[in-house]
Amino acid sequence: MRTVIFDLDGTLADTSGDLLAAANACFRGLGLGDLLGPADAPTALRGGRAMLRLGLARAGRADEAEVDRQYPILLQCYEDAICRTTTLYPGAAEAVVRLRRAGWRTGICTNKPERLSILLLDALGVLHLFDSLVGADTLPVRKPDPAPLRAAVAWAGGCLESACLIGDTRTDWDCARAAGVPCLLVGFGPDPMEAARLGAPVLRSFDGLEAALDALGRPLHSAALA
Repeated sequence: MRTVIFDLDGTLADTSGDLLAAANACFRGLGLGDLLGPADAPTALRGGRAMLRLGLARAGRADEAEVDRQYPILLQCYEDAICRTTTLYPGAAEAVVRLRRAGWRTGICTNKPERLSILLLDALGVLHLFDSLVGADTLPVRKPDPAPLRAAVAWAGGCLESACLIGDTRTDWDCARAAGVPCLLVGFGPDPMEAARLGAPVLRSFDGLEAALDALGRPLHSAALA
């Protein structure tokens, strides 16, 4: 079965504003004020610990033990306001609907914790569009280990030979390569030059998703694989 697996943060949705707000709530709790801003969106999409490390370093308090103490607080702050500014990228939901109507299976493979991923997708009204969801804590390992991607494909009812991963970072690129699956990196996220640095195929908009899949040069659209 033809299958497309999507990363979540920075690929399907711009979550950076809500993530940065959660990190800044931690910094305010430490009496440090807001240490991160919109320019730090690429760091936000690398995860909570990355944001905490960056902010604490700016305050001259680089301390991994403090990162560990603040991380569960950050997760709770994020959960409490998980979808205040987050939006799907233009055309994302419509593209997934088109794929499903054409017989594709669709899934999520993200390094966001599974529970938070479900909450966010539900808040965005698109949880029902995905046949599988593998989060950071679904398995003992996370991307770039290939196991989460393999599981997302299998649980969606697909097979690796007719699957593709769509992401936005080196983590996604390395995960797909390790799994032997083609990968598209979006060119419209917080770090639009990542694909160019990696030499990866670029998805420039969700309106062009089907054409980008065709351009991968793999029989993803073959009737024999459908």
